[in-house]
Amino acid sequence: MTAVEAPAVPGGAAAVTPRAPRGRAWLGAVAVVAVLAAVPLFLAPFATTTLTRILVFALFAVSLDLLVGVTGLPSLGHAAYFGAGAYAAGWVSIHVTAEAPVPLLVGAAVGAVAAALTGWITVRSAGVFFLMLTLAIGEVVQQLGNAWDSVTGGANGLTGIPSVRVAGAPLANAGFTYWYVLAVFLLGFALVWLVARSPFGAALRGIRDNEPRMRAIGYPTSLYKYAVFVLAGGVAGLAGSLLAAQARFVALPDMGFVTAAFALLAVVIGGAGSLWGACLGAALVIVVRDALGPSLGGHGTLLLGAVFVLVVYVLPRGAAGIRLRRRRSS
Repeated sequence: MTAVEAPAVPGGAAAVTPRAPRGRAWLGAVAVVAVLAAVPLFLAPFATTTLTRILVFALFAVSLDLLVGVTGLPSLGHAAYFGAGAYAAGWVSIHVTAEAPVPLLVGAAVGAVAAALTGWITVRSAGVFFLMLTLAIGEVVQQLGNAWDSVTGGANGLTGIPSVRVAGAPLANAGFTYWYVLAVFLLGFALVWLVARSPFGAALRGIRDNEPRMRAIGYPTSLYKYAVFVLAGGVAGLAGSLLAAQARFVALPDMGFVTAAFALLAVVIGGAGSLWGACLGAALVIVVRDALGPSLGGHGTLLLGAVFVLVVYVLPRGAAGIRLRRRRSS
């Protein structure tokens, strides 16, 4: 789209052109990143650690949104790749090296490989069958993690993960760990954002909206779905490696159904198909579950369920739907 030439305005002020909203969006994104980067300078270590967990879970939710919102593949087993990446990064940090970016790359690679091994079966199904297959695969992977206790620690979890090292220095401080997680989160988010806005992403949205038509005009839809399934698994593994770096402990629930359901809840609350909406949903889930949950007598999940029901009835397109309404009204 070409910019509309600005008409003369009394006083010399330029009129707003169609490029202006995009410019404001970029300025807003830069402002958000600047605020996030400055957070450890003003917050207490506990609040900084909570925000670090939000970033980890937000990247995981963004990877799931690539499947659910962009491609139309609702998965209940996506936490399997998140947990696989966390275990792999933790094990490498203990037994090989904790020097960045080795644990990150290993976690992302293991998540992608796990998705490649299981995705060829799942992407050939659709709807409720895809949902059930991913749920079953997630449960199988969790049971494998429980049985392979010589590597994963079994029910006790993987403990003793050292701090990530950057140029030989360990990131023991909560603020340094936060900046490390923030940097990787921004890279992962940018990767998914670029994929979603590429011609490949446009084909994925076409598959989401009408797969038979896309197949009829020559697109190998199963191959497209398999490729995005592996990519989403790799990004989930990357988020899992951040979990190992932040918590320095990985447990079986991190790859189980509850974690996958929380991620799906974050995507629905934020608005499926909107990557920044998934981040907002992830923030809400972590704040309610980890920060407010203990003060509610352990009923944080009940509050999340109530929020989910409210969003479904009031905001069927999630938090991102509010912005769409404003665009249409303007």
